[in-house]
Amino acid sequence: MPFIMEKSVAVISSTIEELAAKNMELEKQNEALQAKLNWLEEQFRLSQQRKFGASSEKTNPDQLALSLFNEAEVTADEKVEEPTLESITYRRKKRTGQIEAMLENLPTETIHYRLSEEEQACLCCGEQVHEMSTEVRRELKVIPAQVKVVEHVRHVYSCRNCEREGTETPIVTAKMPAPMYPGSLASPSAMAYIMNQKYVEGMPLYRQEKQLERLGVPLSRQTLANWMMYGATHWLIHLYEHIRTYLLIQDVIHADETTLQVLAEPGRPATSKSYMWLYRTGRDASAAVLYDYQQTRAAKHPKAFLSGFKGYLHVDGYQGYNDIPKVKLVGCWAHSRRKFDEALTALPAEAKNKETPCAAEEGLRFCNQLFAIERALKDHSPEERYKERLERSQPVLDAFSTWLQTQSPRVAPKSALGQAIKYCRNQWTCLTMFLQDGRLEIDNNRAERAIKPFVIGRKNWLFSQSMKGAKASAIAYSIVETAKENQLNPLVYLTHVFEQLPLIDLEDSKALDQLLPWSETLPTNCHVPNKTK
Repeated sequence: MPFIMEKSVAVISSTIEELAAKNMELEKQNEALQAKLNWLEEQFRLSQQRKFGASSEKTNPDQLALSLFNEAEVTADEKVEEPTLESITYRRKKRTGQIEAMLENLPTETIHYRLSEEEQACLCCGEQVHEMSTEVRRELKVIPAQVKVVEHVRHVYSCRNCEREGTETPIVTAKMPAPMYPGSLASPSAMAYIMNQKYVEGMPLYRQEKQLERLGVPLSRQTLANWMMYGATHWLIHLYEHIRTYLLIQDVIHADETTLQVLAEPGRPATSKSYMWLYRTGRDASAAVLYDYQQTRAAKHPKAFLSGFKGYLHVDGYQGYNDIPKVKLVGCWAHSRRKFDEALTALPAEAKNKETPCAAEEGLRFCNQLFAIERALKDHSPEERYKERLERSQPVLDAFSTWLQTQSPRVAPKSALGQAIKYCRNQWTCLTMFLQDGRLEIDNNRAERAIKPFVIGRKNWLFSQSMKGAKASAIAYSIVETAKENQLNPLVYLTHVFEQLPLIDLEDSKALDQLLPWSETLPTNCHVPNKTK
């Protein structure tokens, strides 16, 4: 009997151990499934926010997303007054500073309305009246694009006396500017217009083809594409390389990259992702923006483009920049803040409404403190900014670093908050690099703003047909974006460049300097009105 009881106890004990082990295994599975469910719920809330919610980034109200079809209805407001139409008489002069500043650099066409001689008679006594004052009304007149043919006729001269009596007849030919595109109808202004429409206004070539057709010029989009590729690879490339030389001697550069689809890349399917890399100068140098098309996101591409550069490089945390020699990487706090904001957005409503701030909100507050300090230092000199950062930003960073170390073991690594904490800890050396030099910035927004026009343009034309076309687009985008950053009118500037490049020695560095977007020798009309240097 005792033997049977002992055996029963052993069986029961074994069963309990098995059940306990099984229970522990089920608890682990349940914990894993719960973590996965929480992650999926986070992703769903983030997806809903991205799709339907307002952006957490600072947004210009004028750039709110509007439908092409209801933009007028949405933005129209009868309560908004028209700019004041000035009424000027001998008794009173009303001048509106804002309107005067807006109109002062625009050409003015004046139309006078006078009484005829028969009408210049007094209605009471019949005597001739005299002009006592004027009333002026101002309107903006928009002149649409026009196309006309310009014939370049070169006259050839010879000597009649030598023709009659001499053995040789000298022939003299008048000088004529070299054509920008031999054997083509393209002129500097036509080339500049097509490029401006695509790379500034975001109008694809098939729309330009229809627009020109309505103006009476049936040019195919293939012809327009040939023009742009020739203009970029034959002429603008010289300015592009000259700007790159200037870029590489700077101490501070910003970099970023975005995807691009190129249909006809050798050995690659049409759906493959290619990349457009962007490099630009910092805030204390003349604004230079360069795009570089490459087939991949491999680290060898920025390493090759930035060959010879020694200094600080602002980046967003992508590891492809890590192998560039003699470069100090500067991290982006905007990316850190965005990740904590996403972690806060991903939380369920009940977790956000607690009286005590949650961990995601605490992390976001640390980031906001740093940005508040930077806003206060915006107008300081680099030397002053360096000192103030050590006094004001360093303590915030120290506290934030301690907080990150404390929170890291408490948070699920794959959660939105876990990813935000992991990003900050992995990037900490780069994120604190801005303390070393007052010329550095706390984020890489300068590069993100510069690459945005390409991203917006990509939504219109979607892809590039060939590698050659993608390279030409990179060159053209570089020139027009650099022009815009230097407050130039891209259309007028491109026209000037295409007129001058065929006339100069392209190996002459000083001659190319005169055509750079920040050159003080550029014609005044190249500058945007009211922004003339």
